Amino acid sequence: MIPIKAKEELRMLKTSGEILGGVMKKVRDYTRPGITTLEIDALSEELIIKAGAIPAFKGYRGFPATACVSVNEEIVHGIPSERILKSGDIVSLDLGLNYRGYFSDIAVTLALGEVDPKIKQLILVAKQALAQGIKQARPENSLSDISHSIQEHVEKHGFSVVRQFVGHGIGRQLHEEPEIPNFGRPGTGPKLKSGMVLAIEPMINMGTWEAEILDNGWTAVTKDRLPSAHFEHTVAITDSGPEILTS
Repeated sequence: MIPIKAKEELRMLKTSGEILGGVMKKVRDYTRPGITTLEIDALSEELIIKAGAIPAFKGYRGFPATACVSVNEEIVHGIPSERILKSGDIVSLDLGLNYRGYFSDIAVTLALGEVDPKIKQLILVAKQALAQGIKQARPENSLSDISHSIQEHVEKHGFSVVRQFVGHGIGRQLHEEPEIPNFGRPGTGPKLKSGMVLAIEPMINMGTWEAEILDNGWTAVTKDRLPSAHFEHTVAITDSGPEILTS
């Protein structure tokens, strides 16, 4: 059952998303060569708490940090550490918060300094794929229309879509129904309705779509150790079209 949010719930989710979007902007601007991923995590937690919210990821199913910071071949769920970022790295920042019982979720991938043109294209295509998916988040479309539009855009540029991790509904819980794969045939699955809120998040790889989990039990990496990119927005479906809550 996919929850339909009432008007007041949507208002609160929009506030939650606006706070998170502001936090992400500051964290993104702070991220640069020479700092550690742990410093990114510390700033993320400080900003979320200062805004009157609670980190959504810290302690969730045992995750030890506020931010997921995934570098190069890491797809998602990178655990912050004393690792120092360097020029040429790409970094995926994934943040979530709980504002007065309402959750929001966002992710971006950044290139630090000079990177290979093919890696720049990977990041651009991942960002474009998110935009393509969001365009399909309209009443009476099928859920898989989002999935298919992402896969089609990614694969026509020669990249691959991660299968093991998917987007999700979001609201009073961090993860709600439905699961939103980033691949599939169009026109299948439940019909989308005004009032649904979705965290749409394409994760795309330069090489194979296959992933492995590191020994820490969390961090997913590409099986071939080629780079990966990840973008995400929390999106409300409305009668007038998709509304990005985390912009």
